[in-house]
Amino acid sequence: MDGFFRDHPLSLGEQSGDLLIHVANHEPSTDDIDLHTARIRQEKSVHPAVIVAIGGGSSMDVGKAVANLLTNGGRAEAYQGWDLVAKPGIYKIGIPTLSGTGAETSRTCVMLNRQKNLKLGMNSEHTIFDALILDPDLTVTVPRHQYFYTGVDSYIHCIESLHGRHRHALADAFSRQCLNLCQEVFLSDDMMSPHGREQLMVASYLGGCAIANSYVGVVHPLSAGLSIVLDLPHCLANCVVMDKMDAFYPEETAFFQRMCRKQGIEIPQGVCAGLDDEAFHRLYLSSIIHEKPLINALGPDYRDVLTEEKVGALFRRM
Repeated sequence: MDGFFRDHPLSLGEQSGDLLIHVANHEPSTDDIDLHTARIRQEKSVHPAVIVAIGGGSSMDVGKAVANLLTNGGRAEAYQGWDLVAKPGIYKIGIPTLSGTGAETSRTCVMLNRQKNLKLGMNSEHTIFDALILDPDLTVTVPRHQYFYTGVDSYIHCIESLHGRHRHALADAFSRQCLNLCQEVFLSDDMMSPHGREQLMVASYLGGCAIANSYVGVVHPLSAGLSIVLDLPHCLANCVVMDKMDAFYPEETAFFQRMCRKQGIEIPQGVCAGLDDEAFHRLYLSSIIHEKPLINALGPDYRDVLTEEKVGALFRRM
C-alpha cells in the first residue's frame, strides 16, 4: 500500500495473518523490490495466497514485481527486460488510487536500477494483474497538480502509440477512445468532478491496454533519463518532456499545452539548468538505451536521429 495511506482508514483493515507493507511514495528501485521480497520471505513460512497492491503506479508496480520475484527467485534486476519471467507469480489484485499510468493493465512493472543507470520494466505476461478493482472515489484526495500530471500519462501513452510503427486496429481503438476521454476531462471546467474522476479512471485503463498492445515513443525514454539522473517522478518527468516535443509531436504538444492552460497547470521549466557535461551524457545514455520504444517511434536508425547532440539540446530546453 502506498505510504500516503499509512494513517488512513484503508490501512485499518489488516486481518490476522495479513502482512501490510507501506511502500515509499517514489519510483521503486530493484533494491526496493529485493528488500520487500526478503521481508515477506522472512515473516512468512509459505508464499502468500494473494498480493493486493493499493496506490498509484509505483505501488502497483511493487506488487507486481514482488509477486513475480517470490515464485521465480533471484534478484529483481535479473528480470529487467522483455519476457525474462519464467513462472507465474503470486495471484495479484490491483486497486489504483491514481489514474493515468495504466499500471493496472500493463504487462510491465518499472524499476530504477541505479547501479546500471537504467530505468526498465519487468516486462512479461506474468506481470499482468489477475484482478482489478477500479473505484474513482479512491482518487478524491489526490492533490490537483498530481491528478493532472498522472492523468496526462494516459494521453501520452496514446499519442505515442498512434504515431508508432507497431500500430494495429485494437491498439488504435483503445488509444482513440482514451484520447476522447482525456479531452473531455482536461478541457472541462472541473477535471476532478465525480464524472471527471470516473472518466479518467476509464481512460487510464484504456491507455494501459493501448500501450500493452503496442509501444511508447520518444517521450517515455527521455522521461526515464530525467527520472534516473534527476530523480523526477515519472509522470512529472513525462510532462516536462511533453512540453518540448514540438519537433516530434507538434499537434499533440500544442494540445497538451492547451490542457495545461485550461487547468491552470504550470509545467516546471529549467529542470536541467546548471547541469554539467557529464550529467547530460548520463541523460543521453539512460534515454537512448530504450531500444524498442525508440524503434517504434523513429525506426531502426533511431540513433541517427537522436544523436547525443540532439538529445542534449532537447534536455537543455527543459
